[in-house]
Amino acid sequence: MRSSLGEKIFYGINYVLLGVFGISCILPIIHIVSLSLSSEHAVLSGFVGLWPVGFTLDSYKLLIEGTRIVSAFKNSVQITVVGTILNLFFTILAAYPLSRTYFYGRKPLTMLILFTMLFSAGLIPSYLLVKSLGLVNTYGALWLPGLVGVYNLLVLKTFFENIPRELEDAARIDGCSETRLIMQIMLPLSMPVIATLILFYAVGHWNSFFSVMIYINSSDKHNLTVLVQQMIMNNQLAQQVTEGRLSEDMMESVTPQSIQSAGVIAMIVPMLIVYPFLQKYFVKGVMIGSIKG
Repeated sequence: MRSSLGEKIFYGINYVLLGVFGISCILPIIHIVSLSLSSEHAVLSGFVGLWPVGFTLDSYKLLIEGTRIVSAFKNSVQITVVGTILNLFFTILAAYPLSRTYFYGRKPLTMLILFTMLFSAGLIPSYLLVKSLGLVNTYGALWLPGLVGVYNLLVLKTFFENIPRELEDAARIDGCSETRLIMQIMLPLSMPVIATLILFYAVGHWNSFFSVMIYINSSDKHNLTVLVQQMIMNNQLAQQVTEGRLSEDMMESVTPQSIQSAGVIAMIVPMLIVYPFLQKYFVKGVMIGSIKG
């Protein structure tokens, strides 16, 4: 079907606007990468634009050898992996029964869950609750309060409801139990939505900052996001460097701005690597799980 002149103009304007928007999003990232790979003189002189000037990896060497970046990275991985597994497990356990028409009281329970999406207890009551449970300075304080995301629960619940009832009936005729029904029929058919939820939960845990600052007191348990934020706010490289582990030449070859840029890149690269593997499921999962056919 041939497009009219008006449609071609409309599509052309859309392509231009989306192209400009995409470039405006990627240019700051390219600039940060260039800062992290440029020499001290180029950074201080303001010569760095979209391409490294005086290419060097000293910023990354100093970041790895002189800061807690490795331990913070391990903490971020632990928080993200364990938290995502727990979120996904309990979201499935909550969404499946709420999607069954024969589950008694599913509508009142759904309304109560929706209520928590609109109203919350607030910061101080939440902190007092976490403290009373003995979870302060533990990662349980990061995992337990957001164990089930209401929006993600509704997406998965809607997807379960859209799976043809005939598949369930056929499985039950063959003697399929409830657990086997979930594991061998429901979950394999729900992989697009599950991949989308994994991405939602993983990004949330990886970028967690405010909750870590509130509940985690020990600096040894801080994640990568908090470490990078401290490096940026302090703006003093010496405070982030372990004394006696680095040579003076290496410390003089980089600037606080370049090592801050290296920290930002170290924080965003893992998610940039993971996202392409889940992107093909992303749009399909959200659309199928959000629209009831």
